[in-house]
Amino acid sequence: METLDSTTLQRISAIVASHGAKPGPLLLVLHDVQNALGYIPPPAIPHIASALNLTRAEVHGVVSFYHHFRSEPPGRHSVRICRAESCQAMNGEVLAAHARQRLGVDFHHTTPDGQFTLESVYCLGNCACSPAVMIDDELHGRVTPERLDALLAERSGQ
Repeated sequence: METLDSTTLQRISAIVASHGAKPGPLLLVLHDVQNALGYIPPPAIPHIASALNLTRAEVHGVVSFYHHFRSEPPGRHSVRICRAESCQAMNGEVLAAHARQRLGVDFHHTTPDGQFTLESVYCLGNCACSPAVMIDDELHGRVTPERLDALLAERSGQ
């Protein structure tokens, strides 16, 4: 079972304290914890719940409901495949299936080597150039399976 070191616990406590006086701060806290750590460590859930006077189930329910939140460290590179209607109409499902097969993981998981985390998103705002993919913070349009392979290969060597 993963435990939190004192530095991580202090960071989480500071984040909770910064939002504690606001009404309904859970989402703000979870976003800030993930931004600070890259994910929401499962051992942080009881601490967050206690600090916000919530149950562990309430916090876990929010973390597990929203795909944005990760409960494991992300890979070195984030691969986001748009799943919105425009991208789906332009063979987005073929691209998504190819990405899952190529990386050997399903959405919201990280490759065993820790290189890539595959995520589904519901609009990257690049509908005119569907299907769209964002790798790290770089947006790509009209991505084919072959182009995705090339983009992944570029990052594999980094």
